[in-house]
Amino acid sequence: MSDNEKMMPTSGWPENFRSGFTSFVGRPNAGKSTLTNALVGQKVAITSAKPQTTRHTIRGIVHREDAQLILVDTPGLHRPRTLLGQRLNDLVAQTLSEVDAIGFCLPANEKIGPGDRFIATQLAQLQRKPIIALVTKADLVDREQLAAQLMSVAELGVEQFGEDGFAAIIPVSAVKEFQVQEVANVLVEHLPKGPPLYPDGELTDEPELKMVAELIREAALEGVHDELPHSLAVVVEEMIPREGRSEDKQLIDIHVSLFVERSSQKAIIIGKGGSRLREVGSNARQGIEKLLGTKVFLDLHVKVAKDWQRDPKQLGRLGF
Repeated sequence: MSDNEKMMPTSGWPENFRSGFTSFVGRPNAGKSTLTNALVGQKVAITSAKPQTTRHTIRGIVHREDAQLILVDTPGLHRPRTLLGQRLNDLVAQTLSEVDAIGFCLPANEKIGPGDRFIATQLAQLQRKPIIALVTKADLVDREQLAAQLMSVAELGVEQFGEDGFAAIIPVSAVKEFQVQEVANVLVEHLPKGPPLYPDGELTDEPELKMVAELIREAALEGVHDELPHSLAVVVEEMIPREGRSEDKQLIDIHVSLFVERSSQKAIIIGKGGSRLREVGSNARQGIEKLLGTKVFLDLHVKVAKDWQRDPKQLGRLGF
């Protein structure tokens, strides 16, 4: 990772201090974003029950007395069916080649399937990179089922990486805070020794504009069934302070375009008489105001960009 410009002075840190980058990979909805948020202690990556909700690399930064762990959250690795899917996979591959260690998330409540094996095969191509298996959602199964899944994961490790298998296998529940710190401990063990890369207290280096777009996208996907997830893109067109406001009554105007691929999807987002769009705005506003620390006015517009996932020009325009 080329973050040397953010490198902090080497003096004043313990001799054995470690710092570096790790990434979580796994099938869509394997619990990567939820685990990132649990480790950082604040919401920095959007979470949703919808597959493929994370589209941009979002870093969460875990500050400890002995280490600084920088988490790079990626889209779910999957067999691509569209140009967007291929670009997301390329983003993951680029990220994985640069991090110091990788956490492979496999849900405890789902049997290992072709998608997991596909990812394991991709990871096996990374020479001598520590791969830690994280058996997520451990709270959703009983002890017997968890033990069976841990055995299956161990077998997958030997099958893909040789007799040494995974560098470690850790059951974890981000929701119940079960073994979250153990995950951090094991990841830190695999980081190189060195000073912190980010100032103390910083939780993410993700631009505010992008985080605002992700919060709106999360709110728009809430409660929607299978019609939308892959087809929705959010672009923050403008984010400017309202003129003429006093210092203690600041307001930021945020103008946003939500792009879908079909008119029927536009109707879903807007809802009857605009009711759903108002709800999306209301839900997103709470998270955005918390993020920015000030009141905001959200101006949301839904637009149709036909088949944008397959169109290189439109993908570029929408930031992919």
